[in-house]
Amino acid sequence: MLELAVLGFLFDAPLHGYELRKRITALTGHVRPVAESTLYPAIKRLEKAGLLVRATEPGAVAAPRHVLRLTGDGRGELRRRLAEPDSRDITDENRWFTVLAFLRHLDDSAAQAAVLRRRLAFLEEPASFFYDGDRPVRAEELTDPFRRGILTIARATSQAELTWLRDTLDALDA
Repeated sequence: MLELAVLGFLFDAPLHGYELRKRITALTGHVRPVAESTLYPAIKRLEKAGLLVRATEPGAVAAPRHVLRLTGDGRGELRRRLAEPDSRDITDENRWFTVLAFLRHLDDSAAQAAVLRRRLAFLEEPASFFYDGDRPVRAEELTDPFRRGILTIARATSQAELTWLRDTLDALDA
């Protein structure tokens, strides 16, 4: 997820590390804060793989800073990861939002639609946070108001996303 976010934000524009961290934190930080000790090793891995380059530029006020730019290979890798997200990228809401934030960088609407269809199929499967054996428990079955709240909120969120997915797929297919 972190590498995808780095590639995605650098696809949009060259950034220095501090600005990149702010943007990633804005996208995912409320759930998974991005520490420098996590971000900078990811940047070094991507740089070593030839997916981004670092250049020193004069700072606006203080010392020079390192600006990160995506390479052609980096652009290709972002598009590959977007076109072929792993199953966790589809099923984990936070990872899904990262994919969704950059899905516009796939130039092919059929490829975009294929990714959305995978998410749609996942959401259409019966699921719950709570189970009775192998059977998902519905909100209406619970007496605990807090657990019922979790399921009620999750259902509303899922219904909104299902509506958006179907509408977006109709538009992409048109």
